[in-house]
Amino acid sequence: MKNVKNVNYWQVDHKIKQIFERKGAVILPSPTAWEKFKWSRAYFERKPKEGYFVWIKKQVDFPLTTCITIASPKISQDLTNLLVIEKGITVKANVICNAARDNLCGTHKARGKLLLKDNTSLEYNHLHRWGEKDFVSPDYEFILGKNSRLVYTYKNLFPPENLQLKTTIRGGKNSSSNLNFIINGLNSRIEVKDTLFLEGKNSQGVVRLRLVGRKNSQIKAISKIVAEVAGRGHLDCRGLLIDKNSTISLIPELICQSKDAQITHEASIGKISEEELNYLRQRGLSEEEAINLIVTGFLKLEGRGVYSN
Repeated sequence: MKNVKNVNYWQVDHKIKQIFERKGAVILPSPTAWEKFKWSRAYFERKPKEGYFVWIKKQVDFPLTTCITIASPKISQDLTNLLVIEKGITVKANVICNAARDNLCGTHKARGKLLLKDNTSLEYNHLHRWGEKDFVSPDYEFILGKNSRLVYTYKNLFPPENLQLKTTIRGGKNSSSNLNFIINGLNSRIEVKDTLFLEGKNSQGVVRLRLVGRKNSQIKAISKIVAEVAGRGHLDCRGLLIDKNSTISLIPELICQSKDAQITHEASIGKISEEELNYLRQRGLSEEEAINLIVTGFLKLEGRGVYSN
């Protein structure tokens, strides 16, 4: 990573390169937080091997930035992360996980919990860039307090050979979730599992997936909303197949346990139309350039969906 001046937590392989605390935030390695704050053990479940702990105690005027890098061959990371935001605080987080080179055959496993207490707001940008032979398995749970707001974007344009992505959202009373998953499959085996639980009265959420299958990729996405009480939710799942050797499977699932809930979904899988491709080629683009432009437009999510934060 070239510019680390403002990175709050930076880990390379298993070594912590930098911890940069700012006023209002406590930032520690997860094993240290386990020892120092006994209350954190309820969220860690067991003592972490590695990972980061971030506790936002007061309003901060900076984006929180963490970076986890694999830089050596055949490294196997096993991270446990915890983010806690106290009541009434607004936070932006940029979380970067990547491989420094393309041929490292690394393993990146990460489990995390993110606790948004009442009346908090979090914009969480989760950015991944991996090598062609890496194995990556993130598993994150967001717990939203009353009147809290979450905008979560997972973006992976350079995926590993194997990606298993699991995301769970638990929405409290009057909470709002806006979830975006943007994944470009390239010679990859990808499984996406996301579940939005509408647990608090009048909670709401939108889940949007944009998945591209290229170069012999197999993608499976299981996207679920469970409405336990009165609330609103919407799934928007879309796939784009680029070549004949790739597959995309979209499985939207709605579970309604309250007569006062409203949950909906739309799902589609398509291909690039010849008309669109020919239009761009007539304007001087090569076929590859035209396809890349179409894919870029498909992966770009505009707006905030059906319900706004």
